[in-house]
Amino acid sequence: MSQRRSLPLTALTAVVALTAAGALAACSPSSKGGATTLDADADVTLTWWTGQADQAETILEGLAAEFEQEHPNVTIKVSSGAPSTEDLLQKLSASFAGGTYPDISYAFGSWASELAASERTLDITEQVSEPDVAWDEFSGAARQTAQPTGEATIGFPAVVDNLSLIYNTTVFDAAGVEYPTEDWTWEDFRAAAKKLTDASTNTYGYAYSVSGSEETTWQFWPHLWQGGGQILSEDGATAEFNSAAGVEALTFLRDMAVEDKSVYLDQTDTKFTELFASDRIGMVTSGPWTLYDLSVAGTQYGVVPLPGTGGKHTTVSGPDLWVLFDHHDLNRAHWAYEFTKWLTSPEQDVRWNVAYGNLPLRASEIESPEFRAQVEEMPGLDVMAANGENATEPRPTVAGYVNLSEAIGTAISQVLQGQGDPKSALDGAAATATAALANK
Repeated sequence: MSQRRSLPLTALTAVVALTAAGALAACSPSSKGGATTLDADADVTLTWWTGQADQAETILEGLAAEFEQEHPNVTIKVSSGAPSTEDLLQKLSASFAGGTYPDISYAFGSWASELAASERTLDITEQVSEPDVAWDEFSGAARQTAQPTGEATIGFPAVVDNLSLIYNTTVFDAAGVEYPTEDWTWEDFRAAAKKLTDASTNTYGYAYSVSGSEETTWQFWPHLWQGGGQILSEDGATAEFNSAAGVEALTFLRDMAVEDKSVYLDQTDTKFTELFASDRIGMVTSGPWTLYDLSVAGTQYGVVPLPGTGGKHTTVSGPDLWVLFDHHDLNRAHWAYEFTKWLTSPEQDVRWNVAYGNLPLRASEIESPEFRAQVEEMPGLDVMAANGENATEPRPTVAGYVNLSEAIGTAISQVLQGQGDPKSALDGAAATATAALANK
């Protein structure tokens, strides 16, 4: 079953190595180039690093073989590319320096800016504007992640997810509380969490990570965005999450945790899911990776979009990418694009993401028989797919995001545990984050 692949962040050493590798672009073997005139019938060999393992890798290898059968002049050398997805960035860094980088690689969305800065990526903006690509069927967050600088489009979305509200119907029924609806406000949410909490049975209405990790951070972004706040300034140079909207959002969560005592504060990032599955927590905000575990555990649950503020139900998404790389060979560039376009079409995506248990890449797949079958196995998956419409804001892909996430994650964790006030904590975190952005 698929696990969330978008949370891990770039290792700082890999970021440095990748940035340095970009400076070597002019002297690598691959920069010598290949075909300067397109010949779509010429024999071409592509290298594809999937970043996957086990069943996922097997599915993708099968799709590559099918594409080769349809296009006999194309050979695709498929491999995971690295021992784990997290290792791919460092592998790409080394391959840039040696001129051995692939034509296509899986990449976490948080790597997009670094990869674009390497000066090795293809710009497919013109191609994806063609009507048959149906680029607008991808979520807004996915499209923006694929265009990290706001200009060049460096690839196609590969995997998408988002956070929705999952509620435990057993806990709700025991407390006599009505189930959440898609129109819930944060006030509705807070009131229900308080009613669901029962100290005598160690039952909590809600759960939140206080590990200080990206789990802590990305749970916060929807609150910020729904209140009209932004993570960064328009030029990406300054942290702005300490705005009035940020303070209001953190104050709201602090009041639930400290005043209402309705929030289970998880130091581990994993315990809250186990407690929810065993009917000890009423609500969690999570994604499609959780539904499989709940189905296996036999937990009775429902799914709705996140509660909203001011009519907004904005969620956070962690879209990952198939990034295309430039070998200065028009034939390779043509077929790398054509293969990735084919792979991310609805017809193929239902055999990849949908078959594997991920959310479909495109809104048009939601009504497909393949996806409806998955919904039967994991109820609520359709709600999460539709919730992609609320994924309108991308997580930043700037190089300093790692330190930014750590700074605000620490601040959130401290405040929810009753240490410090929201404004001072966010101001301090914003100062640290801004300094990190300046030194990226």
